Amino acid sequence: MSKVADYLNKNAKFLSVEIVEAVLQKMNLQIPDWEKEQAVNMYIDFIGFLGKSIISEKETMPKELITWSKQNGEREASSGGKISEIIVRYPPTRMIFTEIITRISLENRLSIEGTAFLIKRVNAMLDISINETLFAFERLSEQLKQETQKEMAELSAPVVPIQDGLAVLPLIGTIDSYRAAYILEKVVPKIADFQLNYLIADFSGIFTIDTEIAQYLYNIENILRLLGVQTIVTGLRPEIAQTIVKAGIDMSPIMTFAHVKQALESLKAKSV
Repeated sequence: MSKVADYLNKNAKFLSVEIVEAVLQKMNLQIPDWEKEQAVNMYIDFIGFLGKSIISEKETMPKELITWSKQNGEREASSGGKISEIIVRYPPTRMIFTEIITRISLENRLSIEGTAFLIKRVNAMLDISINETLFAFERLSEQLKQETQKEMAELSAPVVPIQDGLAVLPLIGTIDSYRAAYILEKVVPKIADFQLNYLIADFSGIFTIDTEIAQYLYNIENILRLLGVQTIVTGLRPEIAQTIVKAGIDMSPIMTFAHVKQALESLKAKSV
């Protein structure tokens, strides 16, 4: 077994090139030279991990393998790629590894039990690698999703001062529970800081909302009223109006207009 481990360490680069070329051929893939070189370097490390693993008395996986697998998943997530692009390469890789290990075992006169042990160890390492890659991809993807969600919420609900005591809140995109909560927790305090008398909430950039979100937004209007800010709603589409009615929300105390210009003209007439 130590002889096989020594062979793996000495021929890691040659074997890595063989694995990469065989996987690409089996999958009928063509990749740029830089990506091929990167894959070869990864397999050099992997074969090094395997060499250490088979002569170790412990059955634990090398820490380097776990780190390497996590980096694979994180790299794919950060580049906006799909995890399937990594996972789809594991089955042919497993098959090619089995063929190579069988060949090396025969050349070094390893017993059937020894060969089975090697193949089992390779499979265990590949399974660990898959799991760590998936977990790392999901963790970073979720983190990036939350960061993007926060950025989108900030961009899609800006408070735009028009004049003293008046601002417009143009709502754009889809209002979900996250954005509704963001408006309550982040936008409402900002509105209070502006010392407004009126806030025009323009819904012309919103296509649909559900009854739960409609109730949430109505609660936000109630909070603003308690803060002394009168909310004016503009740009309600017929579908959104129907959702509000289904939610049992009474919009009669709230001033509504077809568009922002109409609301501004009404406020101007009031002040004259």
